Amino acid sequence: MSLGELFTKVRVIFGDLAVNKGLAVKQEYSMLPRYVVEHLVSKFIDEYGEEKYARKLSEYVLKYYREARERDKILNDLIDYGTIKIIDEVKVETDIKLGMHRTHLMNLGVRNLMIKKEVVSKYEPLLITGMWGLAKLEYTPETVPRDFKGDPLLKPITLTSFEPFQCSYTETDIFKQARGHFTLDEWLDLLVNTMGLNHNRYSKRQKLLLISRLIPLVENNVNVMEFGPRATGKTYIYRNISPYTRIFAGGNISPAVLFYNIARRSLGEIAVKDVVVFDEISKVKFTNPNEMVGKLKDYMESGHYERGPKRAFSTCSLVFMGNISVERGETGEYVPVEEFTYVLPKDIRESAFIDRVHGVIPGWELPKIFKSLYHLSTGYGIATDYFAEVLHSLRRENYTHIIEEEAEFVGDYTIRDERAVKKISSVLLKLLVPDAPFSGFDRKELNIIMDLAIDFRNRVNDWLHVLAPGEFPTKRLKYKVG
Repeated sequence: MSLGELFTKVRVIFGDLAVNKGLAVKQEYSMLPRYVVEHLVSKFIDEYGEEKYARKLSEYVLKYYREARERDKILNDLIDYGTIKIIDEVKVETDIKLGMHRTHLMNLGVRNLMIKKEVVSKYEPLLITGMWGLAKLEYTPETVPRDFKGDPLLKPITLTSFEPFQCSYTETDIFKQARGHFTLDEWLDLLVNTMGLNHNRYSKRQKLLLISRLIPLVENNVNVMEFGPRATGKTYIYRNISPYTRIFAGGNISPAVLFYNIARRSLGEIAVKDVVVFDEISKVKFTNPNEMVGKLKDYMESGHYERGPKRAFSTCSLVFMGNISVERGETGEYVPVEEFTYVLPKDIRESAFIDRVHGVIPGWELPKIFKSLYHLSTGYGIATDYFAEVLHSLRRENYTHIIEEEAEFVGDYTIRDERAVKKISSVLLKLLVPDAPFSGFDRKELNIIMDLAIDFRNRVNDWLHVLAPGEFPTKRLKYKVG
């Protein structure tokens, strides 16, 4: 199928949910997530056409986007003019004790604003993950709630209206039903373009590895590691595909930030996000290593954690990413030249931790992304904001029973091996054959999925054997498809 035929099919099948990724890529607004840029590009193309949209969008962002260093200027303008509009990420918290909402402008760094009740009621995601959008702020000192001493409980600013820059449509049916109109190879190309990459620059194996990065976004409580050279797009995917992620790029991480803040009685990132990413894992430092590693291992095994008075369960998945050096092997493919163990912080260089990882993605097999015209998408894919909601919604669905019915595990499987292979293969089934529960699939598709899941888990077992050969003998997991 030619490029034109593929992209035409995408536009016909997905309609308004199809986006020209090539046009979105040309708009360099690095301060905004990719799903926000795509939303704005689509909106301005519809309104002004392809000839004028870029200039109009540039004027719009210049007018309403403000950097954090402009915080005091914005507050001063509010006092002088009484109202302003600003592009920002808005997050709303419910203060049940005081019976009110606390609103935060995350990008500008202004916290504890007031917000109209109807805005919260209309856009419930503000209470869950927060939303990017155009917010109208008004200076309203006369309506500030006060305590019994007369001191203000919130800032004298009210968010009175909000225009979200995210898709409000979250039904997965279109995504599932669309699969029947595409071959597996076409569907792979569609997903790669949806991720913002040019499918023509990757082999089929590399496309499968790229799509495997979506595994944590589409499945509860899955733990994966990826090692590879810099500039292969590891961080880009998690930062730009979904608003339900939190990325720690090195630095200090405390149990209070990750699990639960006892002093503030507030939930940590694991409790509120779909995925927590530990980027540049070699540079991550735990402020309380003994407590952190113990809680991480418990959480990775069971999904539960305890800290102080808080006992909780979360469905958050964990991603550990490390940069490694590679070189060309005898077959011409790139291979790692660093031992994975020494890429990890010292506190987690142990078999008990690594065995809780479901799979290792061989990111060293992916090429570096050097030129936008070469590696980035030039055609149509699914709108990222809708795609993010699809991935989020699919977390509530379980395809494991299909794998159990169709595949037989062969080899010396431990409980963790079996759990890992079932989890990864069922997630890949969600991504590659989302209509499987009602339309079925063929053996070729299942073999591709099982091969990949087994590969990722075998890499964990190979690593464990290096760490503790007496406890973890060499073995190769296999399967049979009935």
